Amino acid sequence: MTPATSRINELLRAAAALTACLMIGATATAHAAAPAAATPSVRVNYHDLNLATEQGTQALYGRIVSAARKVCAPSDIRILVEVAAAHACEAQAVAHAVHAVNNPRLAATYSAHQRQG
Repeated sequence: MTPATSRINELLRAAAALTACLMIGATATAHAAAPAAATPSVRVNYHDLNLATEQGTQALYGRIVSAARKVCAPSDIRILVEVAAAHACEAQAVAHAVHAVNNPRLAATYSAHQRQG
């Protein structure tokens, strides 16, 4: 396995961990297994947001994107393969997180951002 392949696999695991943390962050008392210690993750809480409003869904979307960027950041931006893998990781993490929340407003916000590029 090449270092680039290893890094891509690490970023994909990070995307999965972000999704898992988002799901646990939705409840105050979650009893789920913690992600592996070597897999980076970020907990995204949104219990303070009203997802029935545009403002609430925009805030959550921003938190999800920020967390994905944090978790999926390339270790060296000069290595284009890592940058590409990081972008793929971010896109996958955001898509999985939006799907996990299962909120129509958030899905619409996500779709609008996808169309904008």
